[in-house]
Amino acid sequence: MIIFLAVIDIKSQVSALLLAAGFSSRMGSNKLLLPLALMTMFEKSLNNLLDSQVREVIVVLGHEAEKIWPLVRGKPVHVVVNPDYALGMSSSLRSGLRYVDDSSSKILVAMADQPFITSKYHNQLITASFNTEKGIIVPVYKGSRGNPVIFSLKYYNELSAIEGDVGGRLLLDRHPEDVLEVEVDSPCILLNLNTPEEYEKIIFGGRLC
Repeated sequence: MIIFLAVIDIKSQVSALLLAAGFSSRMGSNKLLLPLALMTMFEKSLNNLLDSQVREVIVVLGHEAEKIWPLVRGKPVHVVVNPDYALGMSSSLRSGLRYVDDSSSKILVAMADQPFITSKYHNQLITASFNTEKGIIVPVYKGSRGNPVIFSLKYYNELSAIEGDVGGRLLLDRHPEDVLEVEVDSPCILLNLNTPEEYEKIIFGGRLC
């Protein structure tokens, strides 16, 4: 008897949204354009996703999109400009979701102001998502939840219906029974570079997360 084992092609089933549309109001300037290791914060975050096991990256721009657009030219990504970015993160989430490939089974939502979350952690979450029946996968460092978060496509409509300046994290509270926490070994999943002080700690303090 010959038994055929189905092999899951992980890379063909995960779409990634990189949200890069915010005002950067606490930074005082567009933080995504700040330099980090010979590139910008935005480029570092994007490259981390492109180096991971996702099938596609959908970049959602908004505030000062014209300044970030040149940084994605020539990259294998889909670029979406959210005209309603002033309405908050949920509007960017909706904008990106419209372009998710129909054959994807999972959506990874990442933030462009978290440049130290490397492909290692993206892949750790992706692998975990294919080894569980849970529909929401979130990284945890010492008991604190961070980013990115992976959602099963069954949550597509619910994600699309979120309003206000909130993202998909709202679903973690709605569906606690369907959440898998994945312990990771880096506090970088918790760090958003929002203020000049946080940025300076990284640049001048030599401190990673």
